[in-house]
Amino acid sequence: MVKEKLIKKQPFKDKMAIISGGSKGIGKATAKLFVQLGGNVCIVARNIDTLNATAEELKSLKVNENQFVEVISCDLSSMEQVKRLFNEYIKKFGVPDYLFNIVGISLPDYTDKLTIENYKLHMDTNFFGQLNPILTVLPYYMERKEGHIINMSSVAGYIGVMGYAAYTPTKFAIVGLSEVLRHEYKPYNITISIIFPPDTDTPGLHEEAETRPEELNIIAEKAGLLQPEEVVEKIIKGVLKKKFYIFAGTAKLFWRLMRLFPKLVHWVTDGDLKKARKKMGKKI
Repeated sequence: MVKEKLIKKQPFKDKMAIISGGSKGIGKATAKLFVQLGGNVCIVARNIDTLNATAEELKSLKVNENQFVEVISCDLSSMEQVKRLFNEYIKKFGVPDYLFNIVGISLPDYTDKLTIENYKLHMDTNFFGQLNPILTVLPYYMERKEGHIINMSSVAGYIGVMGYAAYTPTKFAIVGLSEVLRHEYKPYNITISIIFPPDTDTPGLHEEAETRPEELNIIAEKAGLLQPEEVVEKIIKGVLKKKFYIFAGTAKLFWRLMRLFPKLVHWVTDGDLKKARKKMGKKI
């Protein structure tokens, strides 16, 4: 019902968004709803075939003939590529009203099994893959004193769970970056938001499951799973209200608990790990 009301209002009519990571998962669902709400989108990812296929889906959702859907095939971890391709796009289509950074990977494993290359890959993708578009678009927002940047963190952006030694620091880093941006660019009327989704049924999560330590698989079973559309409805509602923190599912509850009762959260997560290892027959 909420979605139907939003569609009727068309809050993004004549607005434009660049959606990094917009070809799959939460990014794709965000692009779909943005188009349904009257907006123009440019989706960014590496794979041109996936981008083009998603673009065709998005075009079928247009609510007026003046809307447009564009794609940029780009390695978001490369500042050279991002700067060149984003500037070319902006020169042709104008400055986006919104920059959604919904990009990331998670390839969990035991900390001692991960290589330094694993850590660098996560930081390049999850942190620099968001920072590079921000640094490229920021001067435009400063000049016109308006703009909205939406960054993707996670429940792992405030709770550390075993298996995520390469992933979790990148999500903490995004929170720290967003906090600084919110404060530093408030005089420029630039809005910042951080998204905190729990486990969501996306291609990325299925890829993650292939490398998860067994303890983590057991722990994750009790956490539940949201669909991308459920998460995106929360994202869009939060963006329209210009919220800084945007939570979906149980993410807000755990955020409050971690802020107020960190020892309680550690007691629960330690208990979950102990039960998982017992189930596996591990004594240590």
